Amino acid sequence: MEVDTTFSYIAPPIFYSGNCQALVVRMTVYLDAINLWEVVEKDYNVPSLLTNPTMNQLKTRKEKKTKKSKAKACIFSAISRKIFTRIMNLGSTKEIWVSLKKEY
Repeated sequence: MEVDTTFSYIAPPIFYSGNCQALVVRMTVYLDAINLWEVVEKDYNVPSLLTNPTMNQLKTRKEKKTKKSKAKACIFSAISRKIFTRIMNLGSTKEIWVSLKKEY
């Protein structure tokens, strides 16, 4: 008998300010549950493609780039507009995460 293990993704609550520890715990668990926490933790670079890349190289690059975008989108969706305007120009997801932790 096969069991359905589909996980329903629930957007994290919006953070306005105040208890950053709650945001840290919620976002860490949330990003880990959807396999994106490593993007924040490791802050890897997406390598440029060489001439005549293999299909595997193309796929790996696309997956890494997509994960970075998804992680950033998750954090952006969990903060208020006021906070967003202060961090929107930061480059990486890790920079955003460190900035939020430092400020709050």
